[in-house]
Amino acid sequence: MWDTISQHLESITGISLQSPDARSIGGGCINQGYQLVFQNTQNRYFVKLNRATQIPMFQAEAAGLEAIAATETILVPRPLCWGTTGNHAYLVLNWLDLGGNHCKGWHDMGRQLARLHHLSQSDRGFGWTQQNTIGSTVQTNDWCTDWPTFWRDRRIVYQLQLGRRNGGHFPRGDDLLAAIPDLLLDHAPKPALVHGDLWSGNAAITQTGEPVIFDPAPYYGDREVDLAMTELFGAFPTAFYQGYEQEWPLPTGHQQRKELYNLYHLLNHFNLFGGSYESSANRTIARLLA
Repeated sequence: MWDTISQHLESITGISLQSPDARSIGGGCINQGYQLVFQNTQNRYFVKLNRATQIPMFQAEAAGLEAIAATETILVPRPLCWGTTGNHAYLVLNWLDLGGNHCKGWHDMGRQLARLHHLSQSDRGFGWTQQNTIGSTVQTNDWCTDWPTFWRDRRIVYQLQLGRRNGGHFPRGDDLLAAIPDLLLDHAPKPALVHGDLWSGNAAITQTGEPVIFDPAPYYGDREVDLAMTELFGAFPTAFYQGYEQEWPLPTGHQQRKELYNLYHLLNHFNLFGGSYESSANRTIARLLA
């Protein structure tokens, strides 16, 4: 497997790569992660592995990273090559030394994310050029000109349907779907390119202090979805929000919309992991309908 990946990488980079050494560095709940080092060059790469059937997920991730990189606003890993070998799908990214914790880096991340949102707006409406995944769950991105309709039909409807198929009980789910147009009444965001899965595990500061975001699930949506998710599993450092507000302040009402946007991720976490996420989602639904 590693020889096949090495040959593919060599054909892309034009660099002679010999004696690959793959070192497991764990990974998230979805993929396996490896640092791939070549002894003749000491070049390092980050490799994600999954089942061969998951290659569309890696193709979509590469497209998302390339789209964010094209805005020249914030650093993302650069996708170098992807494919299948045997039973595995792989995605190779350039290696970034993470682990910095500079206050200025988080402030810069906020400003750069605001620039990404501001400079990447779409005239096609809300959606994306292809379907992708949120975690390993399919994320439907068919274009829609109306934001409340997009959020209801492309996000919450799908997750509720999947959740019920997975044995979840969401007794007020249909009431919430009917209420979404009112919950988003008089809110008319411009479609901005969003990361789509921006929690603390998908953002970091490099050792040199540069902000980086990764593992995106991008689409053109309300920029507030990214800010909302940064608070779902423990907020980012205060400097991040100060930087964002300095660059492009959020509109009135974003704190109220935050719960509706984060419900999507609670439902998705139930569909991925089960457990207490069902009750968390139902409590959120109750608050939204109160």
